[in-house]
Amino acid sequence: MLCHWTVLPTCLPLVRRRCHACAAEKFRADGKFRVNANHKLVDAWLLVLCTGCGDTAKLTVFERARVRSVRPDLLDRLHHNDPGLAADLLQEPVLQRRNRVSLDWSGAWRLDTHGSDHLDREAVDVEVRFEARIPVRPARLIAEGFGLSRGEVERLVEDGKAVSASRLTGKVTGDFAFTLKH
Repeated sequence: MLCHWTVLPTCLPLVRRRCHACAAEKFRADGKFRVNANHKLVDAWLLVLCTGCGDTAKLTVFERARVRSVRPDLLDRLHHNDPGLAADLLQEPVLQRRNRVSLDWSGAWRLDTHGSDHLDREAVDVEVRFEARIPVRPARLIAEGFGLSRGEVERLVEDGKAVSASRLTGKVTGDFAFTLKH
């Protein structure tokens, strides 16, 4: 039997970065942008708030870009503080590197199994699809999806009863499939 699971973001992830005011390590993005134009050049930042003191920091989206080189729909979304754009930009590796930040997804995602828990079957094939690049351990997904402990899942992987073409150890951020045998 083939099951389809989906890993969905529930909110924007926290941004890991040290606050210059209180030395807290996490910031919260609420989808607000600041756009500044100077003649034919435009700058754009994603605003994030410190979880400790509430101080605002700016994550550079682009700096000193020619206005004509920026897509009009992107400028419109920036001006209207589009939360979907904030979610997309936060996951961009270029933005993370440029601003020296990483994301903390703890508590910001959920697993949708579409009501499937077929542990009574001989073998269950599961396709897991990610709506966003959320780093999560496959063992955690299997444990949560079937109501098992992580230790039980690790034993199933070691015994060859949970198999996949992808690694089931470490973290994954992309779609994969696995088979659970009894």
